[in-house]
Amino acid sequence: MDLIISMGIAFAALIYGVYSGIFIGYILIACLFLFAVAAWRRGFTIQKIVGMAYGGGKKALIVLRIFLLIGAITAAWMASGTVPGIVYYGIKFMNPNYFILYAFLISSIVSFLLGTSLGTISTVGISFMMMAKGGGVNTAAAAGALIAGAYFGDRCSPMSSSAHLVANLTESDLYINIKNMFKSAGIPLLLAVIFFGILSFQQPLDFSGSYIDQEIYRIFAIHWSVLLPALIILILAAFRVDVKKSMFISIITAAVLGMMLQSYSMREVLQYILFGFRLSGESALQGIIKGGGVLSMWKPSLVVAVSCALAGIFEGTEMLQYIEKFLLKTKTRHTLFLYTILVSMATGAFGCSQSISIVLTNQLMKNSYREKGLDRHRLALDIENTSVVLSPLIPWNIAALVPTTTMGVSSTAYLPFASYLYLIPIWNLLCYWMSERKYQPAAKTGEV
Repeated sequence: MDLIISMGIAFAALIYGVYSGIFIGYILIACLFLFAVAAWRRGFTIQKIVGMAYGGGKKALIVLRIFLLIGAITAAWMASGTVPGIVYYGIKFMNPNYFILYAFLISSIVSFLLGTSLGTISTVGISFMMMAKGGGVNTAAAAGALIAGAYFGDRCSPMSSSAHLVANLTESDLYINIKNMFKSAGIPLLLAVIFFGILSFQQPLDFSGSYIDQEIYRIFAIHWSVLLPALIILILAAFRVDVKKSMFISIITAAVLGMMLQSYSMREVLQYILFGFRLSGESALQGIIKGGGVLSMWKPSLVVAVSCALAGIFEGTEMLQYIEKFLLKTKTRHTLFLYTILVSMATGAFGCSQSISIVLTNQLMKNSYREKGLDRHRLALDIENTSVVLSPLIPWNIAALVPTTTMGVSSTAYLPFASYLYLIPIWNLLCYWMSERKYQPAAKTGEV
C-alpha cells in the first residue's frame, strides 16, 4: 500500500511540476526522498538505501560525461559557423513546395550530427517554425515533422545521450545498437518520408526565400570548411572511433574554425564552450542561434542522475517485483514487445522524462528478455523502439513539452503528424507478429 501511495503522490507532483514550470529535477529529488522513506518503512537501513541510490546513480556517469561534451560541442559548432552553415545550406537549396519534407529531413540530419533533440529544436526547429508561421504552413504539421526529425538523431546518433544511456544500462555495444536501429526503422522512415512529402504538397510555403539565410550570411563567414566538425563526427563514427574522442576532436576543430574563420578570440571561444554561445550586437538571429555550453547541461544531468538513483532504490528494494513477475508470464515475442510498449508509455507518463522511462523500462523488462533467451542487444533495440520514441508523444513529458514550448506551438496538435515516432513501434510489433505467424504452420507439421 505504501508503494501505491508513494507512486500516486510522485505522479501528481510530477504532473503539477511540469505544468507549473517547476524544474523536473527538483521534483525528482523530492520523489527520491519519498521512495527512500518508503524503503525505510519496509525495514531497510538508511545506509543501505543510500548505497542503493549511489549504485543506481553510478550508471549515469558515462552519460553525464557525454552530456558535458554535447554542451561543449553545441556551443563550439555555433561559434565555428557549423550549425549556421547547416541551416544556411538547408534553407538555400530548399524547394518551398517540399517545405515540411525538408523540415523533417534537415531536422533528422542535424539531430544525427548533434545527437540532441533539444539542441536541434532550439536551432533548426525555431528557424523552420518562423518560416512556417510566416509562410502560411500548418504549424502543427511543421512541428510534427520537426519533432519527429529531432528524435531521429536522439534515437540513433553516436553522440546521443539516450543511446549511450540505453547501451550503458543494458551493457550492450553502442555501434551494434545503432546498426540494429537503422535496420528496424528503414520502413518507418520511408513511410514517414512519403507522409511528409504528401503533407508538403498540401501545405506549400507561399513565399520564396527567407531573411534567415541572408542574416546568417551577413553575420557568419559561410564556407564549405564550416562543415568539417560535422564531417569529422561522421567519418570517425564510420571507423568506430570512441565517440568521446571523436567529439573532442570535433570540438578542437570547431574552436580553431571559430578563431580563424569567424574571427573570435581564444578567450571568446572558451567562454562560449563553457557558458554557451550568444551573438553580440543587434540581430534577428539572437533568439535562434544561441545556447549550448558545458554549464547548460546541469539540468538534464541532474534528471538522469536522480532517475538512475531512483531506479537503484526500486531495484534494491524490489518494490516493482510484482509488476516484473506479471511481465515474466509473456509467452510470445510480439507480446513481449507489446508489454515493452505499454511499460515504456506508463513509465514515460509517470516519470515525465525520457531518461526515467528508459531506466524503468530496462529494469522492469530485462528479466523477461533474459527468460526468453534474448540477448542484451535485443533488449536495447526494443527500448530504443519504445521508450525513446514514445516519450515525445506524451504531451506532459519533458521530451514533448520542451520542444513545443520552445517553438511556441500546441502541446497536442502536433501528435498526428509526428508519424515517424509511432510508426517505429507499430512496424516492429507487426514484424514480430508476422514472423511468429510465418513459423506456426511449420511447427505444427514438424517441418524445419
